[in-house]
Amino acid sequence: MDNSRQPAAKLVIVSGRSGSGKSTALHVLEDAGFYCIDNLPAMLLPQLLAQGADEAGLGRIAVSIDARNMPGSIAHFGEIIAGLPEAFAVDVIYLDADDATLIKRFSETRRKHPLSNQGMPLAEALAAERALLAPIAARAARTIDTRGMSLHDLRDLVTRTVVAQPASGMAVLFESFGFKNGIPLDADLVFDLRSLPNPHWLPELRHMSGRDAPVADFLERSTEVLEMLADIGAFLERWLPRFAASNRSYSTVALGCTGGRHRSVYAAERLLARLLPHFPGAQVRHRDLGAEAPS
Repeated sequence: MDNSRQPAAKLVIVSGRSGSGKSTALHVLEDAGFYCIDNLPAMLLPQLLAQGADEAGLGRIAVSIDARNMPGSIAHFGEIIAGLPEAFAVDVIYLDADDATLIKRFSETRRKHPLSNQGMPLAEALAAERALLAPIAARAARTIDTRGMSLHDLRDLVTRTVVAQPASGMAVLFESFGFKNGIPLDADLVFDLRSLPNPHWLPELRHMSGRDAPVADFLERSTEVLEMLADIGAFLERWLPRFAASNRSYSTVALGCTGGRHRSVYAAERLLARLLPHFPGAQVRHRDLGAEAPS
């Protein structure tokens, strides 16, 4: 294979369950200059790209394919993708969140779920939607867990990782989280930090986060913390380049503690600093710091 010849055009397919933020992601791509289509029938993808290859200015295309599509088309999604023109690099992005978050969003907007009806409550509709979209989720280069994200957070993440993919060829995200709120849906690698000393039990540190110097000083006095970070850092330095060499576009390294405020935040920041020389486009996200999350 001649790796020197890269596709000149790009297709981004945005999918995910209702309420996960697909419309926001598509708007970001449209603002970035992509030709965007919402709810395109999957079976029309080959014709769209054939037209795009002939039209000036259609070198970057983004489409949304979701539960409103024809079920038969979604079931054959893998075959459709495999048959697309090689002139386009295809990137499938799947957005999702836990059921409780999606239900809350529906209750706030009072929107109707596309699969809901009088005989199917919202919770059942979300479960059916997950099963329906499984062929797309299985082909996704990246799954984005939008739980705890504001619209600004999601727009920023899509801009930094999907629109402006780093020259290294693989976008790396270090994500801190709290196990009490569930493991991130977008995690490729998960490290459990709950065995380390917990600053939460010190009243003077409880209100702080892993970004604050007193918390960092407390953790760095622990040999266990330093040893675990050294081991994780060495593992990532060895294996993330291997992942990148296998043509992966994205990799999310999730670091979890109990609440996602102290140990995991500190570790994500330190590992980001260590891996930046290898992956200059690496980013950090603190899922469970709420409004403080963007970094």
